[in-house]
Order: sequence, then structure tokens, then C-alpha cells
Amino acid sequence: MADRTDEQLFADYRRGEVDAFRTLIDRHHDDLLRFLMRLVGGRQAAEDVFQETFLQIHTSGDSFDIERRFRPWLFTIAANKGRDYLRRKGRRQVMELSAPVSRGGSGSEGTSFIDLLQVDIPPPGTGLEADERERQVQEALGCLSHPLREILLLSYFNRLTYAQIAVELEIPLGTVKSRLHAAVASFARKWQQLRKDSDPDSNSTT
Repeated sequence: MADRTDEQLFADYRRGEVDAFRTLIDRHHDDLLRFLMRLVGGRQAAEDVFQETFLQIHTSGDSFDIERRFRPWLFTIAANKGRDYLRRKGRRQVMELSAPVSRGGSGSEGTSFIDLLQVDIPPPGTGLEADERERQVQEALGCLSHPLREILLLSYFNRLTYAQIAVELEIPLGTVKSRLHAAVASFARKWQQLRKDSDPDSNSTT
């Protein structure tokens, strides 16, 4: 099944080939779980939303337009499920993502949004520095409103153009651009402040 496209696999699943659905889950597992961990802020919650997402894929299978791409549909459903989760929990929770987050400073030069949004599956369990970096990234993301966080993560994980994001989220193209710009700027400000606060040398210099 590895040589079949997502769309072919889903069509086969709708015709009763259950193994095709399992292949889709396995194929998208890591990317989707990374996306959801960033979106909802925790591994257990991400796994719950992951299951809800594929349940929705299953129950909505007949409504899927086989002429569309499967992956954007999958991630849009996941984003909606993540939004529902955050709403239930009462939480508040994207410009070029390859651009550097900060300029200069010890250990910060060359760090990009793509670098920061990377998360291992399973998350790294060793190294205090890696753990602290992960905490700071999640805290910076947590300062974004959900619409900003959602667009930032969809742009990164799904590599969608502005126009594609506008179609998937059913919002104007101008709104996509303004939200991405605002999200990147807000994330950068918070990230830089967190890094500064955690660096004794930067606090001792003027």
C-alpha cells in the first residue's frame, strides 16, 4: 500500500478495505501528533484529539470529495477538534517560518520558527537544556490566541500557501496574511523574552 496516494487509500477504505485506513493512520501519525501537541499543549490531550480526528474522518468519509487532497482535510479536522478541546477546557491558547526568531545573542543566532516548532515523538526525556527549550516554546505558543496558533501551526506542518489556508479555514486571504504576521511577531516577542529571562548573562548586562 505504500505506493498508493492518500486519496487512493481513502477511496479504497470507503470501498471496504479496512487496512487502507490503518495505513493512513500510520502514514500521518507522527506529523499529526506533533501538530496536536503544539496546538493543545500536551501529549495525552494530543493523543485524545488524534483519536477524535480519525473517528471524524471515519464518520465523515462519505462526504469527502475524492478530488480534494486528503492531508489538508485531515489537518483541518484536527484543528477543529483541537479548538473544541480547548474550548471545553476553557483555555486560551501564523511571514516566513524559516526566518530567524531573534538576531544575535548567545545560542540564538540562526534559530528559526521551523527549528523551534520541531518536536520529537516521543518528546525528548533527557537533557535539562532540551526540556527547558521545549517548555519555553510551548509557553510562547500558549500566549497566542487560538486563531493565531492554529494558522501558525497549519502553515508550518501542512506547508499550505496563503490561498490554500484561506480555503481550508474559510476565511479571507487578507485575514490569513494578517494572522500569520501577527502570530509570528507575537511568538518572536515572547520567545525572546523567555530566552532573555532564562539567561543569567543577558540579565547582568546592560
